[in-house]
Amino acid sequence: MIIDVRTEKEFAGGHPPNAMNMPLDTIPVNLEKIKAFNKPVVLCCASGMRSAKATSILTKYDIEAYNAGPWTNLK
Repeated sequence: MIIDVRTEKEFAGGHPPNAMNMPLDTIPVNLEKIKAFNKPVVLCCASGMRSAKATSILTKYDIEAYNAGPWTNLK
């Protein structure tokens, strides 16, 4: 499962194939939804900073998460 944590506007400008948009500030309220995927999560953003924060949040809640850095790494 690929989650792009950029804003909706950034996501609309281009994103990895099959990625879901979930802006960083919505990650905490979507923890149950993310857990329900029952899959490892790969996070990306513009530079890797926001995806690193999201990865940290998810791993804190025992969700298997990986920071892919910039979304262009996943084209």
